[in-house]
Amino acid sequence: MTESSDLVPASSDAERQERIIATLVDAFSELMEAAPDAFRTKFRKMAADPFAFYRGSACLFYADVVGMADPWADERTSRVWIQGDLHAENFGTYMDAQGSLIFDVNDFDEAYLGHFTWDVRRFVASVALLCWRKAFSDEDIDALVAAYVRSYVEQVRWFAEHSGDEAFSLRLDTTRGVIREVLRRSRMSSRVSLLDSMTHIDGYDRHFREDSGVRRLGDDEREAVAAAFDAYRATIPADKRYGSIAYRVKDVVGKSGFGIGSAGLPAYNVLIEGFSEALDNDIVLSMKQGNVAAPARVVDDARITDYFLHHGHRTAVSQRALQAHADPLLGYTELGGIGFVVSELSPYTSDLEWGDLTEPDEIGEVLAYLGQATAKAHCVSDRDSDQSLVPFQTEEAIMNVLDGHEEEFVAWNTEFARRYADQARKDRALFVDAFRNNAVPGVRSTGAARSYG
Repeated sequence: MTESSDLVPASSDAERQERIIATLVDAFSELMEAAPDAFRTKFRKMAADPFAFYRGSACLFYADVVGMADPWADERTSRVWIQGDLHAENFGTYMDAQGSLIFDVNDFDEAYLGHFTWDVRRFVASVALLCWRKAFSDEDIDALVAAYVRSYVEQVRWFAEHSGDEAFSLRLDTTRGVIREVLRRSRMSSRVSLLDSMTHIDGYDRHFREDSGVRRLGDDEREAVAAAFDAYRATIPADKRYGSIAYRVKDVVGKSGFGIGSAGLPAYNVLIEGFSEALDNDIVLSMKQGNVAAPARVVDDARITDYFLHHGHRTAVSQRALQAHADPLLGYTELGGIGFVVSELSPYTSDLEWGDLTEPDEIGEVLAYLGQATAKAHCVSDRDSDQSLVPFQTEEAIMNVLDGHEEEFVAWNTEFARRYADQARKDRALFVDAFRNNAVPGVRSTGAARSYG
């Protein structure tokens, strides 16, 4: 089984640049119009280097990959739950519903249903870009990509051959090295420290601080957000709902200043009572507008599209399908007819930092764990997830196409990683040229020429 189509359609630089711009505008035009400043910031961050460009252009990846041959996709493996934007910086820690600190995939804004290979390919290309930035040789990059893919396949096989797969996770007692250190660092965090960083006590109660990116609401908007929050409570699975006191709203603010992927998306922070009236038990929830998942732009399946009420619903349902013990506060709601996803801003989240990883050997150990984490996301879901869209065992479906062809799958992904990373480096240069010369409709790179002296 080998790649039978070109990586991307053959084109001149001008044609490729036009495709890049058209894809970005098609994906983000509404948000660009609503928040041009946020997208100017997003695009400047994407311009920083090829990896940053790749992170912010998932829509371009899917516009490309949907036209490529995929010998591993059949009726089942082409419609499984995928994370949707799986790159090297979308892994980290969280505390699951059972109170365990877990290292796993930690971003579900782009989650959807699609080819399982799309997650694997998006990740391996990101590894190639990241390692190129660290000046690794092509031989080392190929070996690291292969280590990740082999780990993924081995873990999927383990899930296919063992029951009770929901018990598997990357925890303090099942990891070592860099990943264990990330978990240990997360363990040192506390709810009080998070609360103190975002709130202050006034009149014997907590309130949000007036801070950068925080916006106070007018009476009408606050009332609308409160109504949306009340509706959200009904979307939490019955066996995960806390006592009614926990959801008592203490303060609400508008929030901005998210990363590359969430530019322009309206959001609110909601401070609630928590498990008791003790001030150190307060909880901060994020209520963020759901975005159109990048894979949804290329998956033409009305059965999937019609299943979701809105993008907030899609995000919450997808997260439950991709996590074994999802956030018990995870839910969704509507505000002004638009879908929002609601989840806890947990103090126990800690991202994997790549800056201090400088040698192939230490990165190889990390990638082996990330292969396991990717397999877990594909194969292990929360017990409250709705499996009607995927009424089969994902691990069995994947092993049905990979069994006996594992090394071909490794080689297929290794070749893709090398070639698409090279394409992304060229694409970033074309994007920067277009953006700095104001060729991206709706978002100008600069204002009129002016003197700063």
